[in-house]
Amino acid sequence: MSETKKLYRQIADSIAAEIESGRYKPGDRLPTERDLAVQFGVSRPTLREALIALEILGMIEAKHGHGILVVENKGKAAPISDSEIGAFELIEARRLFEGEVAAMAASLVHDDQIEELEKLVRSMDDPDPAKAEAADREFHISIANITGNGAMVACVENLWDWRYRSPLAKTILARAADLGMKQRIDEHTGIMNALKARSAVQARQAMHDHMDRVIEHLLNATEVLAVENAKQASHERRKVMSHRFRALSSGG
Repeated sequence: MSETKKLYRQIADSIAAEIESGRYKPGDRLPTERDLAVQFGVSRPTLREALIALEILGMIEAKHGHGILVVENKGKAAPISDSEIGAFELIEARRLFEGEVAAMAASLVHDDQIEELEKLVRSMDDPDPAKAEAADREFHISIANITGNGAMVACVENLWDWRYRSPLAKTILARAADLGMKQRIDEHTGIMNALKARSAVQARQAMHDHMDRVIEHLLNATEVLAVENAKQASHERRKVMSHRFRALSSGG
C-alpha cells in the first residue's frame, strides 16, 4: 500500500481485496466493528469511515439481525477516489485547526464581534435546516475573521466546504443531519462565552469539546446496526399506521 494513502482507504481497500479474493463471499458476515478495529489497529472513526466507503461502493450492507454482510457485486467495484475526504477526517482536522483559531481570536475579539456571534447562535435555532446550517458555517468563519489572518479564514472555509464536495462526507453527515441540535446550540454558546471572557485556554477547550461531541455524534448516527434498526422500526410504524388507516376506512 502507498504510504500516502489515507488510512481509512487502506482499511477499505484491504477489506475490498479480501472480498474480491473470495475470502468473504456474498452473504458472508464480516467480523464485528470492534474485531475489525483491533485487527487493523485503528480507531472507531477510521474503521467506520472505511465501512461506509464500502457501503457506497455497494460491497457491503447492514442487514437487520445479521450484522454487516457482503453483497453480490456485479463487476469490479470502482476505486475510491484519491480526492475523497471523510466526515471523521474533516472533523478531526477542524478540531486541531479551529481550536487554535479560537484561542487566537479570544485575545483579539471586540464587543461588536461578540454581538454578531450571539446573533448567529440564535439563528442556529431556525426551524429551516438550511438557514441553521448557514448560521453554523458563518459562526466558525466569523471566528477565523476575528484573527485578521486571511490564510486562517481560507482554511476554515475550505474545511467546512469539503462536506459538500466529498460524497463520503456527505453520506455520513446526511445520516446525522437531524440529530444533536440542542447540543450544537449549547456548545456554540460555550465557545462564544469563552471568547467573551477573552480566554484563549477556554476558547480552545470549548472548540475541542464541540468537535469531540460531533465525532461521537457521528459515530452514533452512523452505527451500522443502529441505522438498520431505525429503518426497521420506521417500517414497522408505517405498517401499523397503514393497518389503522385501512381499518378506519372500512369501518366508516
